[in-house]
Amino acid sequence: MLNYIWAFMILVGVVYAAFTGNMEAVSEAALSSAGEAVSLCITMAGVMALWMGLMKIAESAGLITRLASGIQPFLSFMFPHIPRGHTSREYIATNFIANILGLGWACTPAGLKAMEELAKLEAERGNPAYQGKENKDLRIASKEMCTFLILNTSSLQLIPVNMIVYRTQYGSANPAAVIAPAIIATLFSTVVAVVYCKLMDRR
Repeated sequence: MLNYIWAFMILVGVVYAAFTGNMEAVSEAALSSAGEAVSLCITMAGVMALWMGLMKIAESAGLITRLASGIQPFLSFMFPHIPRGHTSREYIATNFIANILGLGWACTPAGLKAMEELAKLEAERGNPAYQGKENKDLRIASKEMCTFLILNTSSLQLIPVNMIVYRTQYGSANPAAVIAPAIIATLFSTVVAVVYCKLMDRR
């Protein structure tokens, strides 16, 4: 659906530029934007390499394990039907920690693994939608999957790394000024997500 929306917007822009005599401006904007995109990707790659390296150091030092242990009570509250010690809890904890630290790209692999483990859990529970390859296209998201996705999307962020990099790239005088507003906004979004998940869980 998004592909159609973007294609429609591009088509409208090109047609409008053709009728108003601004095709040259559109071409220049497209070329300059392409250059900016490459520059931004290089900048983001360097920053994310730095943060991923720090994440690996923290993991080797045992910090991630301690943080993961610290949020186990929260996981038990949000996912009461996932057995303690299940592999999915480890990946969910890692995903939440990476999100809280602002490492959006780093949390994706853990999130995908968490979904895989939650699917295996549904198969272990005997859910017919997860039994056999023939039902692969009939699968529906379990309650835990929906809760995890909502919390992942609304996650609290203490250091919005991506936003700081974007602001730096485009010449902000104080790129880190976004930290406090981001903490407040994501705190509220997380609280709303938790309340919503628990209300839906009761239903």
